[in-house]
Amino acid sequence: MSNAIAKIQRLRTALAHQEADRVPVGEAFWAGFLLRCKDKWGQDFDPYRHFDLDYVVVCPNMDPRIQLFQIISHNGDDIVLKTGFGATIRRSGVLPMPHFDSFSVNRPEEMAGFAFDDPADARRFFQGGDDQLNCVGDALSRDIPSWQDRLSPYLDDFAVFGATCEPYEYLWRIIGSENALVWMASEPQKFADFVNRVGEWLLALTRAEIKAGAGRLAGMVIYGDVAYRRGMLFNPRRWRELFKPHVKALIDECHRHGLMVIYHGCGNASAIFGDLADIGLDAYNPLEAKADLDVVKLKKDYAGRLAFVGNVDVRVLERGDRDEIRREVLYKLQAARGGGWVFQSDHSISWDVAPESYELAIKILRECGNYPLAL
Repeated sequence: MSNAIAKIQRLRTALAHQEADRVPVGEAFWAGFLLRCKDKWGQDFDPYRHFDLDYVVVCPNMDPRIQLFQIISHNGDDIVLKTGFGATIRRSGVLPMPHFDSFSVNRPEEMAGFAFDDPADARRFFQGGDDQLNCVGDALSRDIPSWQDRLSPYLDDFAVFGATCEPYEYLWRIIGSENALVWMASEPQKFADFVNRVGEWLLALTRAEIKAGAGRLAGMVIYGDVAYRRGMLFNPRRWRELFKPHVKALIDECHRHGLMVIYHGCGNASAIFGDLADIGLDAYNPLEAKADLDVVKLKKDYAGRLAFVGNVDVRVLERGDRDEIRREVLYKLQAARGGGWVFQSDHSISWDVAPESYELAIKILRECGNYPLAL
């Protein structure tokens, strides 16, 4: 059995709430952590291979307009640029994350006229370049390889997931978070029309991505930040009215092609976990511990209905205490009883995590995460 087939089966079994051979593991990594690992293990370091993870997520070019970044100013490590979303972003070498200076849509009536390039444009999958979601984060990248070229090296050894967005995650990058929340209440019809247009465009893009994958994708991650530390960004009723139908359409489309679906949403969105289970979501990620989420407790509430990916407290990994890391891993492993849990951090592995700390967490998982579990 090839590595990829074994890992795909391991994930499918876990997301079907059954026990496989061992608890599967996935992860997202900040560029700063990867630099520390390269200093330790060499410039060819690849975290997915080094730590033998089970799945990799590869995101296509999802910018509304396919274009190279427009550089507005550049002074050393400080750069200001405009992306295919029309957003003006400031990236400073001394700050961990970028700052959005402005957005392309500033008045409610402008939403109706915002233009999108073809969601099925082949350049999204088969041509390299610049795009906001892949290139602007805790580091700035330029002229990255195509989705196809980034995906292909992992196909033989990992379960490879594509990526898409639900409408709120996408539209705030066009109009800004403040406008999104205000216009949702003050301009409900204009906002709803824009949500629907964005949702239809994203569904078309997802169909095109699945087609470009040509049967090689094992799953799809849907990105959708609709919550913060204390709860939803807006009333769950509004989410059900505006966004739930589009999330369901994305899940249904992926399931039609046999793909597993993981929804990635930061903060505490537990108010809609039941809704996500009802519309067929396979698993929710990342379950931020800092947002008072505990996967061991959630597993009891949603056993057999919704699987979970994540919740290993990255703050514990950042502190680097070996005993605390061991306690954290063993406690969260309780969620893996009966399947239904994938080992992963509660967001991503940050700059402040020492390579040795993450390596220790994986070592403990390998020692204690084989079925039948003996915790």
